[in-house]
Amino acid sequence: MLFDSCWDPFPRLGKQRAPTPGVHNSGWVQSPGANALKDPSQYPRLEAYVTGIVKAFAHDERILAWDLWNEPDNPTTSSYGKVELPNKIALVEKLLPKVFQWARAGKPTQPLTSGVWQGNWSSPAKMSAIDRIQLEMSDVISFHNYDDGAEFEKRVKWLQAYKRPLLCTEYMARGNKSTFASTLPVAKRYKVAAINWGLVVGKTQTNLPWDSWERPYTNRARDLVPRGFSGGRQAVPAGRSGPDQEADGSVGPLRICR
Repeated sequence: MLFDSCWDPFPRLGKQRAPTPGVHNSGWVQSPGANALKDPSQYPRLEAYVTGIVKAFAHDERILAWDLWNEPDNPTTSSYGKVELPNKIALVEKLLPKVFQWARAGKPTQPLTSGVWQGNWSSPAKMSAIDRIQLEMSDVISFHNYDDGAEFEKRVKWLQAYKRPLLCTEYMARGNKSTFASTLPVAKRYKVAAINWGLVVGKTQTNLPWDSWERPYTNRARDLVPRGFSGGRQAVPAGRSGPDQEADGSVGPLRICR
């Protein structure tokens, strides 16, 4: 992944700050940050970065695909909305096609993509301008779905219209009934590659739920352990239905969450 519109819009060089205890992804920074995004004089630097990286690894068999920009129109309202650029989406809309062009200038053997993540993808008329750019310019179609299996299937059917390989690069939000059990059978049925990330207790703290931005999971160890689970900690707020709890009451395997 080369660019990302999520979390802190003010990246900086040098030693990075320590993560905020109990808060999901509190140290994650955007790329390009707000200062570069709003300044066209910095775009040649961004172009050199994109083309240079892609060209250097254009024939590297370890790279499945180039995810050029993660959730490009994410306004991060829950975490940094007060300091985001007011015209961020308009700026990204102009820059995203250039990023695809810069990456193709590196002549990669791997496909390019940028994952759609929200909205209605059933027809171009119902999509945002950025969704259309992502879907029209991607070699393989990637997407995110943090809802249940029925919603996953609906979105897969929408995206099949593009007649390109489908890749789900983010899922699992157990509070939304997005689980392995609801997602993976649908992915198998429609031959969708499903990849996930998370459950990292280190600096990214992606083992913690998103609502930690509103209420940090500090000194709440018991809140992070599902009922009946003794194999390690899981980020599950107290009072919610146990996400590792199966229909028969047994505890399922450790699962990635976001």
